[in-house]
Amino acid sequence: MSERIWGAAPLNDTCWRFGLWAPAARKVALVLDGDEMAMHGHDGWWQIDTCAAPGLPYSFRIDGTDRPDPASRAQVDTVDGPSLTVDPRGFDWGAPWQGRAFEEAVILEIHVGSFTPEGTFAAAAQRLPGLAALGITMIELMPVSQFHGRWGWGYDGVLNRAPHPAYGTPDEMRAFVRAAQEQGICVILDLVMNHFGPFGNYLPSYAPEFYTDIPTPWGDGIDFERPEVRDFFRQSALGWLEDYRLDGFRLDAVHQIRDGSEQHFMHELLHEIHASAWGRPIHLICEDERNLPDLREAGYDAEWNDDWHNVLHVALTGETQGYYERHGDDPFADLAHALAHGQADEGQPKGDHGARGAPAAHLPWSAFINSNHTHDQIGNRPHGDRLLTLVGDDVGRVIHAALLLMPFTPMLFQGEEEGSEAPFPFFVDPPDDRMRRAVRKGRRKELGALGYDLSKMPDPCGPNAMDMACPYPSPDPARAEAWRALTGELLALRAARITPLLRSGDTGPGEVSRPTPKAFRVRWGFAGGAIEMALCLGTPVGEQLDSADFTLGNTASDAFALAVRITS
Repeated sequence: MSERIWGAAPLNDTCWRFGLWAPAARKVALVLDGDEMAMHGHDGWWQIDTCAAPGLPYSFRIDGTDRPDPASRAQVDTVDGPSLTVDPRGFDWGAPWQGRAFEEAVILEIHVGSFTPEGTFAAAAQRLPGLAALGITMIELMPVSQFHGRWGWGYDGVLNRAPHPAYGTPDEMRAFVRAAQEQGICVILDLVMNHFGPFGNYLPSYAPEFYTDIPTPWGDGIDFERPEVRDFFRQSALGWLEDYRLDGFRLDAVHQIRDGSEQHFMHELLHEIHASAWGRPIHLICEDERNLPDLREAGYDAEWNDDWHNVLHVALTGETQGYYERHGDDPFADLAHALAHGQADEGQPKGDHGARGAPAAHLPWSAFINSNHTHDQIGNRPHGDRLLTLVGDDVGRVIHAALLLMPFTPMLFQGEEEGSEAPFPFFVDPPDDRMRRAVRKGRRKELGALGYDLSKMPDPCGPNAMDMACPYPSPDPARAEAWRALTGELLALRAARITPLLRSGDTGPGEVSRPTPKAFRVRWGFAGGAIEMALCLGTPVGEQLDSADFTLGNTASDAFALAVRITS
């Protein structure tokens, strides 16, 4: 049988191939623009080559029932209806794009639906020149794969390759990527491969073998030991890179991509991406709660380092509920470890909390993506509070400067570059009243068990939850401009002095001392020089740093202050 594909792909200007794995089906037909054509089946694969053109509706008629293509690149409308043929080859990309080195990465995580009042790729593109002027070099899109309903975070997608239509068409997404790259900004996509959303996923009805009997926290577990499943997600990932000229991925919760302890799929995907000639670097970032260095050692660029945020949050707020609990005993000691080694947890004993992680300080500092908060930590609160809202501007400016001047890869969340206090609560659009009631009940049960005040919590199923999450325009333009000026100053210093050090290579773990209980002196060494930082997070260091390149407050006397000296 000819090459097995998931979905619909043009073979030339007139001939297309349509393919589906449906091992439970007795009969499958393609319904293309109203015409039914029998598909040929073998070992559960169903395929047909036929004449087609872009923009035609099609469905797979499986034992008499029409279903959308699970590898659809676009839908006529909802996730329940027909798919559309899409040919990306005609898009005008303009000038070639050679990408950027990962050492230059300053990431801004955005949710397209709430990034602008309009909630579209086209509107988001209008903000790109201002971000580039500040020094943002990489946009990380929260998942855009089509999900049920009008609004949501994107982690409940069911059509992995189709951009959510409320954000725009496939060509409008391509235009956003082109506009970003014209500004020198890379675009990476948060890609979810560990589960599907609960609404509008029809795979179980004709491919039950796609799943295992071990669930994930968000849905049925996926059987990555099956080659057909690996083909689905491999073709999806490569398709996003090819069709949208993306600069890479943030891969969601890879610890739930289960095919044995060696994680064969993750290694196969890495090797296939690296073996292809893209004409630009492809950057691969993982989210992995295990804190293991293995995938980064294999060639993945970086991993989300939630340790930094979690320890910082406990140190500044005193909150110890939920996942903050393991850092409640001595958060400032954990901060010292994270400053020196990247991670706070490296497999060392942790009292009653158990060991987690493995040594990782041998990795380059760019392999740790640090953030003062992400969509997760904000949205896991009933009111979607940002850390800045909890600690105030004076403390917020110090930790903002520390984040952007440490050697680790910094990531901001939309609006953070201008000190936004806009909340980012959880929001979803279930299909009916019964499911809406279930979501509301589940959220209140989960968050109430952590001791949060649930009064005035926005309705997670109401449109206002997403509308209130838009951080722009700021209600206080003068304050926002002052924050942007600070961000621009910090990122100009980073680009001019810190990025060259990262390129030169680091020389081992950082050197950290605690002159006072809540203050740190840190030195990170590189082949080309060093970064020295005095950081006060509640008590003064007791001295000023001579010849500092940047200061915020007085580290000799202020409880919250920062000074940084860079030598090269």
